[in-house]
Amino acid sequence: MAHPTWAPGTFPWLGGEDLAPAGVRVIVDNDFAGDPDDLFQVVHHLMSPAVEIRGIVASHLAPGDPFDPGPESAAHAADRLRELFAVMGLDGDGLVWPGAEHGLVDRTTPQDSPAARAIVAEAMRDDPRPLYLCVGGGLTETASAWLLEPAIARRLTVVWIGGPELPGTVEEPPGVDNPEYNLNIDLTAGQVVFDDSDLPLWLVPRNMYRQCLVSDIELRARVGTRGALGRHLLEAVRSVARRMWDAGHGFSETYALGDSPLVLLTALQSHFQPDTSSSDHVVVACPRLDGSGAYVPGVGGRPIRVYTRLDVRLMFEDMFGKLEAFARWRGEG
Repeated sequence: MAHPTWAPGTFPWLGGEDLAPAGVRVIVDNDFAGDPDDLFQVVHHLMSPAVEIRGIVASHLAPGDPFDPGPESAAHAADRLRELFAVMGLDGDGLVWPGAEHGLVDRTTPQDSPAARAIVAEAMRDDPRPLYLCVGGGLTETASAWLLEPAIARRLTVVWIGGPELPGTVEEPPGVDNPEYNLNIDLTAGQVVFDDSDLPLWLVPRNMYRQCLVSDIELRARVGTRGALGRHLLEAVRSVARRMWDAGHGFSETYALGDSPLVLLTALQSHFQPDTSSSDHVVVACPRLDGSGAYVPGVGGRPIRVYTRLDVRLMFEDMFGKLEAFARWRGEG
């Protein structure tokens, strides 16, 4: 039996015709050829009626990344998105915005990609609803869009998963690589966003995204049992676990879905006085980045938000519930 299909912005498994229009616009930017936590994030975002997904940027990884060493990791990211849409029964090809295959060559020259141009066009479009640029990978397209049109800083907020722990907060994880993984994808773009731009920034640093853990039994029972989509997501994570096991890293009962705060902080805001009220943040002077990806002590810029606690219960229970409702609508629950 053929499964039903759907279009972006419709939510038939939630009685979509009865839902109020989305009050928030979102652009998703992620390295979908890499860690599969981004697949969970984009599925969750697409299933959230509070936001309208205006576009999904397929961005590149760092050269030599073990998930995809390149040189076409952005193109592979777009392929992985389309594969996901097919599993979901989503007619979403028009949502995919191709990103650049390489990082910035310097701090003044943008990578003039279709994605960077589309970000500018959406930011400058006349729409009173807030616009969030939700980035779970490198900052190439964010920096390039600002270099192409600095006026976007008055018209969107960047929500970024990345960067090291802020000085004086918590210790680095043991055996950590620096620069931090997402910052390392394009450190020059990071310097543009942090040091040069005036972009509003909500930051979820490494010590925060590492707390977004789900257990193996949760993934088996609450994702893998949710039809073809759930099996697809579970297999993406288990394939990484098998690679880690084969490389001698042992078995863990947890996996970090570190990109999921992009959904929590945009789609799951409070109804009254809309904000990220179930999570905690501090407002600090934006730190500067040196050539190693470390923060420069005693030097700060514009005020930015840095999240210090995330409502992982709300975030993951909402994701599990939407996967269950979706599977039931598809006749797979």
